This record gives sequence, structure tokens and C-alpha cells, in this order.
Amino acid sequence: MQEVCDLKIDINGEHTFYVNQRVMCSFSGRLRRMVKQEKKRSQNKRVKLKIGEFPGGKHGFELVSRFCYNNGRIGMSPSTISVLHSSAMFLEMSEEVSPCNLLSQAETFLEGLFYWTWDDILTSLKTCEPFFSIADSSGLLDRLISSLLAKISANSEPSLLTLATTPTPIPSCSSSSSSPDTTGFRCSISTKTPDTIKPCFTREWWFEDLTILSPNIIEKMMKTLGAFGAHNKNLILTRFLLHYLKTAALNGGQEQYGDLADTAVHGVVLMGRTAFSCRGLFWVLRVVSSLGISKECRHKLERLMGLMLDQATLDDLLVSGQEGGSVYDVSLVLRLVRVFVSAEESGMSFQRMKKVGRLIDKYLGEISPDQSLKVSKFLAIAESLPDSARDCFDGVYRALDIYFESHPGLSSDDRAKACRCLNYEKLTLEACKDLAKNPRIPPRVAMQALVAQQSKLQCNTPKRAAEKASPRTPPIDEKEQLRFNLEKMQHRVIELEKVCREMKGQMSKMSKNNNINSPSHHSNRGLPRLC
Repeated sequence: MQEVCDLKIDINGEHTFYVNQRVMCSFSGRLRRMVKQEKKRSQNKRVKLKIGEFPGGKHGFELVSRFCYNNGRIGMSPSTISVLHSSAMFLEMSEEVSPCNLLSQAETFLEGLFYWTWDDILTSLKTCEPFFSIADSSGLLDRLISSLLAKISANSEPSLLTLATTPTPIPSCSSSSSSPDTTGFRCSISTKTPDTIKPCFTREWWFEDLTILSPNIIEKMMKTLGAFGAHNKNLILTRFLLHYLKTAALNGGQEQYGDLADTAVHGVVLMGRTAFSCRGLFWVLRVVSSLGISKECRHKLERLMGLMLDQATLDDLLVSGQEGGSVYDVSLVLRLVRVFVSAEESGMSFQRMKKVGRLIDKYLGEISPDQSLKVSKFLAIAESLPDSARDCFDGVYRALDIYFESHPGLSSDDRAKACRCLNYEKLTLEACKDLAKNPRIPPRVAMQALVAQQSKLQCNTPKRAAEKASPRTPPIDEKEQLRFNLEKMQHRVIELEKVCREMKGQMSKMSKNNNINSPSHHSNRGLPRLC
């Protein structure tokens, strides 16, 4: 037995085979050459070889050995053809070495490829993954993928092969008659007849099956279709990639999916708001963020999202944080707001701007309890919109109060700095009164708010009086309304004066408690006249 097994072969460092030189070399040109070289080098009849990156590893070489020891015969199936074909290419088992060799038999078997079942093709593609480079260079992958695409096209309407060469037509979807489905795509809802009520986009039958394939094979498929990278102009392929990447993200996929993520984003950006709702774009961002998307593609996607920010909801903005232990990705929202504002400033739409203003106020209230949220980030979000985006700053004040309550360690200077995002004149009287009594608000800030509020009321009172003194004689009910409004305003002024007196008393007590001896601190000479 030892005389027969005169060739020792280490396969990929994982297993050693003891075989007969004559049997193996009679079918393999590469083994014949390696044995000859080793004998010259070592002058030893017993030859030891090391072979790395052998297709299929131990299992692949075992199949080849079986073929050789069986006088060039072996059963083939879709589950073994890929490894047999690639092994034959690797070991140079061609007709030049031996008639009817393994490579020619594998080629004959592959001639019936287009008659294989869908599952057979998937199985054969899956087995190529460990030796992708050899399967690709030999042309085997091209043949398998072409067969796969032919199956898809034969069972799809319209044909995927046709769509690969031309941009996919996008159904018209208006914002009033469309909504995102569970995968984030717009769905057109017809209002004509119940029979036509169906989504524009449904998951294709082949989407889920292809999720078992490696990113290398999917990338090869996209290149075959001419839809890889910036060349992706196909909505169906874009939807497939997003489904594929979503599955990969759930399974812990990383940077190896980066090129596919970029390809998907190129398609999304090209289709834009016609095919994707704002919520859909946030869904896309969540899918691709953890998969190594490039900065360029992320910038393009975020720009598209920012232009549609007025269609977003609070839930959309609550994207998990990725830096500094933050609960939410505040930097992302800040970038989106800046995109929206810069676009709106060129052609200002007050309705859209005010809608985003209300949205950001809600967002501020939601992120305020985050212990890792810095004053600078809170201010950046609060001040990211122009003053005209808000009719009232009560929402900003409520968020600020929550922030102070959740961050008791803030210094007085930090709290005063954070308060600069408030427009005191746009606070309601109720909010101003609460602010004045709020122990978390620095006293000097409270005084500024009261001064601004009183100035606003004093400016409004003469205006009301002038309207009442107008020569025009209004109807009786209008006169009563004017009188009521004036009395209401006077009552609010009285309330404000009362708050002013309370504030002066509190400041006087604070001065005494701190034992401040400076004359300027024991008089009201330096304070603005409030009442």
C-alpha cells in the first residue's frame, strides 16, 4: 500500500492526501509538472506537494481523486459541477493531457444548463462562493448568471434583461395620492375603481431567493446587467438591492457590501422623490448606513432627504446615534435641516418652512433628555432654522426646560448660552411667566424675557387704542370685541407687572444671601425699568 501511495499532497493546509503519482498525473497536467519539478529538486521517489487555494478544498480534491481512480468517470450534478469544473481548470485536466478528461465532461454537462431548474442554478451559484476567482476567470460564473437572468426574465413582466438596457419607467405618484409601503417605496392609490387599487411596487418573486448569494456574485450579476455603481438606472434592480442589503444588515453584513450599497443609492437618487417617499429615504439610509456606504453617496442621499424634509415625521428623524454614545444621530438631522433651509432660501415657501419648524420643535423635545447631548448640539439644532420658521417659541422653551432638568450639572453660563435660541418676543405670556419663575433659568435671562414681553405688550396697546379711536364707526359687535381685547391686554399688563415685582424681590434676596457689598449690587440703578 505504501508503494502505491507515493505522492503526498497537502491541500490548503487543511488536509493531506496520499495518492498514486501515475494515477493522478495521467489526468492532471499541473500535477505532472509539479511532481517532475519536485523530483529534480529532492531526488526522492516519494514526492511531497503543497497546493493552496484549491477549489472546494478537501471536498474538491476528493472528488478529483475519485474521478482519477475511477478511470476518468464520475457522476455530476448541479451541486458538484461548479467544484468539478473549477478543479479541472485548476489542475489542467484538459484533452491535451488525456482524452475525455474531467474538463470536457464538465463542459458537456453544462451544455444543458438552460434546462436546469431555478433551484439547481441557485445551488450551483452558491457552491462557487468559496472559489469565486477561479469560477469567474473560467467563465463559469458568466454562464450560471446568464442562465439565472434568463429564468427571471422568462417569468417576469416586463423582462429584466430588457429593463437592464433602458431606465425603468417610473409610475406617476403625487404626494397627495401616494404613501410609503412597508419597504419605503411610494405606492400609487387609484381613486377610480376598487379593482385598480394596488401598490405600484411589489416585491418580485425572485428577491428573497437571491439573498442566499454572496455579495461577490450579486455584484457580478449587476455588472452583467450593466447596472453596477453609477450605471444603475433600473428601479427593479434598485429595489432588489435594497431588499438584499436589508437582509445583509440584519445578518451583520459589513464593508464587503459597500459597493452594492453605493449602487443602490445611485439608483435611489436617480429615481428621487418620484419613486421614494421621504419616509422611504430614511428607511434606505438606515439600511445602507452600516454597510460601508461611501461619503459621496451618503451626501447625495442626504441631500435628497433634506429637500423633502417637510414631508418627514418625528419618527423618521429619530435615527440611532453613531458617535459619542448619543441616543440619536443629531448631526444627521442638522445636515438635513441645512440642506432644506439653503434650498428654501432661494425660493422661500413659508408654509413648508413653518412645517419644518414645528417638526424640529418636536425633535428638540425628544432629544433633550439625552445625557450625551451637548449644549452646542442643542443650540445648533434650535438655531438651524430662520426666525420666520416659528410663530411661537413656546416649543423651544419647553425643550430647553427639559434639557436643563435632564442636565442638572450645567453651569449658569452654559444655561445662559443655551437660552440664546429663544426669541422672547415670540413667547406667550404664560410661557414668559413660567420662565420668570423657573429656578433653572438664569435670572438675567428671565429679566431679558420680561423686558421683551413688556415691550411687546406696550407696543400692542397703543395700536389697539388707535384702532378704537378711528373715525370709522364700526358695528356694535365689533366695538364690543375691541373693548374686550383692550381690557384683556390691560389685564395681561397688570399680570406682567406683578411678575416683575416678584422678580425684583427674588433678585434682592439673592443679593443679600450672597453678601455682595458692591453698591451697584444693592440698588436697582443698573436694572432696566420694567414697571
